[in-house]
Amino acid sequence: MSAAIQNLETIVIETSQPIKQSVIWLHGLGADGHDFAPIVPELNMNNTRFIFPHAPLKPITMNNGYEMRAWYDLFGLSMQHKQDEAGMREMQKNIEALIANEVAQGISESKIVLAGFSQGGAMALFTALRHPKRLAAVLALSTYVSLKEKLGEEANPANKDVPILMAHGSFDSVITLDTCLVSRNLLESLNYKLEWHEYPMAHSVCAEEIDDISRFLSKVFKAE
Repeated sequence: MSAAIQNLETIVIETSQPIKQSVIWLHGLGADGHDFAPIVPELNMNNTRFIFPHAPLKPITMNNGYEMRAWYDLFGLSMQHKQDEAGMREMQKNIEALIANEVAQGISESKIVLAGFSQGGAMALFTALRHPKRLAAVLALSTYVSLKEKLGEEANPANKDVPILMAHGSFDSVITLDTCLVSRNLLESLNYKLEWHEYPMAHSVCAEEIDDISRFLSKVFKAE
């Protein structure tokens, strides 16, 4: 089914009833909510609502203004490029609205995971680490910490100990492993609980990674 929350259309998959927990999963640049929906059966998660929002269409500076689905504008792929802070903060409010919608349906924040791939992963980290109530966990796949110089001062203590699974491909040429390692080191320096996985793949997802995600989700939901 589809719904619109603050202009974000979503795909919603419920694995079995009753729904006890939720995963909000943000796709990468140029994709849409359909991108990760097919892996839900492989995760073997009962009683779970998966929400896959479609990012709005935006002109992307890095791609000569070509319009595509994006959580915020991109000026380049290195950390030295300008970052779209205003776009990130605007999108943070939309993702917070998705979280609030789950809470309104009876799912506590401690049973909600924010997940994302690439630009979606950056947005998941950006939102989760600033969220004022403890979430269940964060999945940060093939991604990085955006506005990294502001995280220390803006991070909310409520999610200081939120479990983070960070996974990356050693052959990633889109968001390089070195870029990701800078973000991993930053999170570790701020004492976040980080589970790190590296796979011999490019900017993608592999079967071993899906198995690791399944184990991680099972662990964090049982722990709550």
